[in-house]
Amino acid sequence: MKIFLAPLGAALTLAACSAYGPNPAPAPPPPSSATYRALGTEPGWTVTIAGERIDYEGDYGETRFTVPRVEPRTTFNGHRYESRTARHSLIVDITHLRCNDGMSGRVFADTVMVEADGKTLRGCGGDILPSADLAETRWSIVSLNGEAMPRNGAYFIHFSGERLSGKAGCNAFSAAYTVANFILNAGPVASTKMACSPPLMQHEQGAIAVLSQPSNLRFRDGNTLILSSPGGSMVLQRAI
Repeated sequence: MKIFLAPLGAALTLAACSAYGPNPAPAPPPPSSATYRALGTEPGWTVTIAGERIDYEGDYGETRFTVPRVEPRTTFNGHRYESRTARHSLIVDITHLRCNDGMSGRVFADTVMVEADGKTLRGCGGDILPSADLAETRWSIVSLNGEAMPRNGAYFIHFSGERLSGKAGCNAFSAAYTVANFILNAGPVASTKMACSPPLMQHEQGAIAVLSQPSNLRFRDGNTLILSSPGGSMVLQRAI
């Protein structure tokens, strides 16, 4: 198993960015209430940052230790945790540069370098990002501009081939779409013309407003897809 990382040199970094698209704006360190995970292979390792601790597991589980979670230091394009105890030292250097997990093909938001008791390891971490291909996937719309949507069959988006179709409470809509550099471009969006109650019409108009402008794509926990555009935001959950 191998993790394919974006190289550190400036020229190669630009090449990696062109392969996966521009990175999102630099994000702040995760709050202590959030959980951040990173992983790598050969040898297999994981780091989990949660609450007041950082857990390290290395050598395919043969090495385990915990150090206190300290406030990270901001770096050029990320942040760096440095924590030491009487027995162990751990440095977790997180760079907001997309990283490809060479084994599963998943793309993560961050490239991560770990120094565990002097041993340097490299891998990926943070959110799992969407692939460039959404074809043949189906999603439930769970929220629109921060408002939770009813959990029923009238709120969904289906990507099939080069077209998307769906509903957001009232009329069916459809559009051609493309995905490039983690940007969804859809449109023009066409819909049926049935009249519905005002709340349902507002949901529909809100969803079409999101889709009618270029939308940033971002995965959260693998099965949640967030669309953000100048027209608003929409959270989708992968449908089984």
